[in-house]
Amino acid sequence: MKREERQQLIVNLLVEDKTVDVDALAERFSVSKMTIHRDLDDLEQAGVLRKVRGGATIDAGMQFESDFRIRERQGGDAKVAMAQQALAMVEPGMTVMVNDGSMAAVLGEMLLQKRPLTVITNNAAIMERLKGEHGITLIALGGIYSAKFNAYLGVVTEEALARLRADIAFISTPAVSAGRAYHMDDNVVRAKRAMISSSARTCLLVNHQRFGQTALHVMADLADFDSVITDSAPVAAVLDEFDRAGIALTVAATQERV
Repeated sequence: MKREERQQLIVNLLVEDKTVDVDALAERFSVSKMTIHRDLDDLEQAGVLRKVRGGATIDAGMQFESDFRIRERQGGDAKVAMAQQALAMVEPGMTVMVNDGSMAAVLGEMLLQKRPLTVITNNAAIMERLKGEHGITLIALGGIYSAKFNAYLGVVTEEALARLRADIAFISTPAVSAGRAYHMDDNVVRAKRAMISSSARTCLLVNHQRFGQTALHVMADLADFDSVITDSAPVAAVLDEFDRAGIALTVAATQERV
């Protein structure tokens, strides 16, 4: 088996199980543990996974978020539910900002249902889907392309956003805790903050599994958002936290506000 083929199979296993074990992989592929370690090193360097003792994982960490190509294959039902809830906030004729991420990419495609729209995005998946579509004025933000996030980031992106204004911005996050949203990449954080500053209204999209998690950088206070959407009701402690802060949380799976 070629190295590239073996590494792709490792990625497939990570999508299914979120973690892999070096010993089990060596036995599965009939190679040495050193070979598996080299495979995991290659995939870690590419930003696909993070190595842990005895194996690897795609679970987010303080400084790690898995590659876009993995995230787009996960949690499809949850993403659709949140995107549908977010779509209800959009009206034809609006200017809509959508940030990077696989969750946002699902929403980006759904925006076709609300045309005519002006869509501002740094998300390459949304750019590819919406370009050339009738009724969509697409403003594709430039910058330095990040394969890990499948998005354009950096000073060029931020300066372009400073010269634009949207009716609403949809911002996703991999971590929410103690009234704040977090992200592990500083370039992504700056782009998201620029979108928040350049929009009249903002909506935060977060999978319920990401509550109680933190990352390296504080992206924004939850109070900076006009609304927060998740896919399933989080634990009672998180709900109490939102209630004490006076922040409305919409649970997309049940169309319920708590």
